[in-house]
Amino acid sequence: MEKYRNFNGVVAPINKNNIDTDAIIPKQYLKSISRTGFGVNLFDEWRYLDPGEPGQNHSKRQINKDFTLNKNPYNRASILLTGDNFGCGSSREHAAWAIKDFGIKAIIAKSFADIFYNNCFKNGILPIVLDERDINILYKGCLKEKEYKLTIDLINQVIFNNINNINNINNEIRFDIDPYRKEALLKGLDEIAQTLGDIDLIKSFEESHKKEFPWLF
Repeated sequence: MEKYRNFNGVVAPINKNNIDTDAIIPKQYLKSISRTGFGVNLFDEWRYLDPGEPGQNHSKRQINKDFTLNKNPYNRASILLTGDNFGCGSSREHAAWAIKDFGIKAIIAKSFADIFYNNCFKNGILPIVLDERDINILYKGCLKEKEYKLTIDLINQVIFNNINNINNINNEIRFDIDPYRKEALLKGLDEIAQTLGDIDLIKSFEESHKKEFPWLF
């Protein structure tokens, strides 16, 4: 997993609550476990007007021109702005894979489903929870600017709003994140890599455990 770096990116607003994992990546695409190649099928049933199947040439499918991610500049967004309970439904990690493969580095929402929230960190995606006031500030930015951008500073836990004087508010929005998860993102460590980082401690424990309880081995 790559180290997470501060970045400036286009914001794509999808103002919906309870977007579930079946909407994020439909069930027919769950056969592959390669972790890549799912970006073209992110929000598949919303992005296309005809049904899709694995292995299909999706460039020849009929595009839904009204869907946010099919519009310029949102088709190159790296930040997704959305509502309550994002990622609810099944526990499929493919949902996070599709978001990452599309190019989304951060998701800003009022709340997340627990399993999806955890899967984001496992795949180098930053999920940010903000209250309704701050979410509305960002939606106003999207309405004001055709190509609305934010700078996300994970180290200092700040979102820099690049448009000044939106209702005379400060252009810095702070967010909370668990210190352990923050460190893992900044170091580019998934759960396996974090465990391997303690390999010497694990080996030391195993050796002492064998000496103390030899009959178990």
